[in-house]
Amino acid sequence: MNIYKDKKILVTGGTGLIGRPLVEMLIEAGAKVRIASLDDPSRAHPEAEFKRVDLTKFDNCLEVCEGMDYVFNLVGIKGSPAMAAKKPASFFVPTILFDTNMMEAARRCKVERYLFTSSVGVYSPAEIFYEDDVWKTFPSENDRFAGWAKRMGELQAQAYKIEYGWDKISIVRPANVYGPYDNFDPANAMVIPSLIKRALDGENPFTVWGDGSAIRDFINAKDVARGMMLVVEKGITEPVNLGSGEGVSIKKIVEIITDNMETKPEVVWDISKPSGDKKRLLDMSRAKTLLGFEPKISIEEGIREVMDWYLKNKDIADKRYNVFTENK
Repeated sequence: MNIYKDKKILVTGGTGLIGRPLVEMLIEAGAKVRIASLDDPSRAHPEAEFKRVDLTKFDNCLEVCEGMDYVFNLVGIKGSPAMAAKKPASFFVPTILFDTNMMEAARRCKVERYLFTSSVGVYSPAEIFYEDDVWKTFPSENDRFAGWAKRMGELQAQAYKIEYGWDKISIVRPANVYGPYDNFDPANAMVIPSLIKRALDGENPFTVWGDGSAIRDFINAKDVARGMMLVVEKGITEPVNLGSGEGVSIKKIVEIITDNMETKPEVVWDISKPSGDKKRLLDMSRAKTLLGFEPKISIEEGIREVMDWYLKNKDIADKRYNVFTENK
């Protein structure tokens, strides 16, 4: 069943990593899409309506929600754990404002269905993350500001269901997402875009922190977008993990990147630097059972695509709004 045809749909953060493929899929499904973002308009899908607005301001949230049938709230702060440790307020405050303002604006505008994008950061350190374990624990110290901010958004959804009977709010918790339109800023990029940028920009020797043994759950942005559409389509209101459920080591990521280069750099592992938690994976049982969801894009295929995209689109990669340099 296609619930998206002819619907008016707002995608906040629709120029970003997950938002760009989501907008494309919604348009292909026949939706009339509006994007709200602070990025340069050149990053927006040409067939979508684009509004360049600051969604920390409540009046702007009301404006972009007006007349919408569904809202996919993807807007957020993307940055490395190191940047989160240095500038926690730059993560915490905008995240709280985005989430609180957008959900309240959507409620006032009588939006039918709403998707809240939470985070793997809500989880306490563990090898496997299970959806129902979140409220038994506290977020990791490495994720506590962003993690607590996202937990507040999840609580807000619960509060609206209890008080207003709004039972069409879906919650997804994506794993480590990568893909085109990512944040490639060397000062605060996540691991895959950071490694790709440094390698393709010619760093040699190519120095990587730790010993490469850390295992993470990586998922392509297109798979996440598809999972989001399934969650909303089926009206699932329980939080749903969106990951691969399979671990990939940092060493394997580096090997995939260098194997796709004509001139391979010398890789140096800096074991004086931390490797991070040994293993972090999402349990995918709920997504498989409720949605029939399985990722379609392999890590090898996905990284090749990102490398090709970065080489061809460095100008677009640099036109991403950077909260750490522009929001003083």
